[in-house]
Amino acid sequence: MFSNIDFNKLLQLFVYDPQDHLFFSTSFFLFLFLALLIVYRLTAKSRNAKIFTLIFFSLFFYYKNSGYFFLLLFLSTFINFYLGNLLYKAKSAGIKRLLFILALVIDLGLLGYFKYTNFFLRILNDLHAGNFQPLDILLPVGISFYTFKAMSYVIELYIGSMEPTNSLKDFSLYMFFFPNILAGPIDRAVNFLPQVENDIVITKEDIGRAIFLIMCGLFKKNVIADYIGINFVDRVYQVPLRFTGVENLLATYGYALQVYCDFSGYTDLAIGIALLLGYKLMDNFNVPFIATSVADYWRRWHISLSTWLLDYMFKPLQMSFRKWKIYGSAVAIFLTFFAVGLWHGANWTYVVFGLIHSTYLAVSLLTIKYRKAIYDKLHLTGTKFLKVFQIIITFHLLLVGAVVFRSDSLKTAKNVFHQIFHFFHGAVFFQWIQGYSKVAILILLGYILHFIPKSIDKKVQNLITESPLVVQALLLAVMIIVVFQVESAQLQPVIYFNF
Repeated sequence: MFSNIDFNKLLQLFVYDPQDHLFFSTSFFLFLFLALLIVYRLTAKSRNAKIFTLIFFSLFFYYKNSGYFFLLLFLSTFINFYLGNLLYKAKSAGIKRLLFILALVIDLGLLGYFKYTNFFLRILNDLHAGNFQPLDILLPVGISFYTFKAMSYVIELYIGSMEPTNSLKDFSLYMFFFPNILAGPIDRAVNFLPQVENDIVITKEDIGRAIFLIMCGLFKKNVIADYIGINFVDRVYQVPLRFTGVENLLATYGYALQVYCDFSGYTDLAIGIALLLGYKLMDNFNVPFIATSVADYWRRWHISLSTWLLDYMFKPLQMSFRKWKIYGSAVAIFLTFFAVGLWHGANWTYVVFGLIHSTYLAVSLLTIKYRKAIYDKLHLTGTKFLKVFQIIITFHLLLVGAVVFRSDSLKTAKNVFHQIFHFFHGAVFFQWIQGYSKVAILILLGYILHFIPKSIDKKVQNLITESPLVVQALLLAVMIIVVFQVESAQLQPVIYFNF
């Protein structure tokens, strides 16, 4: 019966391979997740068994995507658990502050070493401060996300807004939890740990929402984002000077949709998978392209990161600069969004991306009274025309940052802008429609789906919730088949895995 099975090849499926990651949309993950749900069901009466099952699966999932860097995840977990609990119990304010600083230095030190060492060496070389060779440092997948999760625990303990958990097991599940370990959402310990400590309850509504989100996530990530990225956006941004300005502009429109569908699609999958396990992760996106300002955009985009920085960086900075009033807030905004850019990666493009957004926000804050006076004078305040105008202007301001964000260098970004403003050739648009008809349809479909009112989403979700389990399984199976039919030969990692 087992004579035809290649056990060596079967074993290789469980060994880390840098060319073979365990993504949510792979058939191997679907098989493993089904097995996990069965084991999870069998251990339903034992809280500890369920937690250890999830810990084991989460560690394997992280190992398959990052190799032996799971040991670094272990280290971060132990350090933050023990230092956090020690600082909470410290009687002296000085000792508490010392332990808090130590935890932050270790967390940011590890993040800085793996993510920014070679970047700073390049800067030193550019400044002729030496001739440093780049170090052979690999970036652990998800380190930016789980480091911020760990820091949120320590910060909340330091400010006294939560009590520590006495269970290393529970804290480990918070740190290791596989749905959001690689690319968020960056959940807070104060929200997640109580779920670990309480009994798991999975309602009919949870299952319906999970199926809906998983279907949405698969379609957005694997059908829209991957297809337009591979077949159009990547080609243009690889050599923008080979394409006209209209193609560069269309690629930028396409990239804005691609990165949204890629990241929000992954988030949908993460939230849906977590719901099937009885855990609720925070929402990370709220229709970002209907934002009426850049500030509004950041309330809708990557919400777990923007709120993290709002609570733990912007507000403390704003308090520190409060004597400067509105100018102090502008400085706090500027520093916070400089950090946003740097958080995304060790490249000048990300630094400039952060500076673009910090400039937008600082200027917006400093001119808010003048703009309001103009709107009032023109009788535009509260009108639909003003809202649509603000949405269009905001979206195109965001595209400027998107060009820099997508480019592999500032020179590439410069070439994209050059083609758009100096070599546009609008007539090429009709040739592009013919040559890239599938890409054009998916871009149009993606934006239409994005702007569909949330009330319709809710109705579809409710319809799935009220459907029999067999129908839900059939709908999910159909979506999986669609994904396997259209996906490329090589699965595309989530863009934010690189951050």
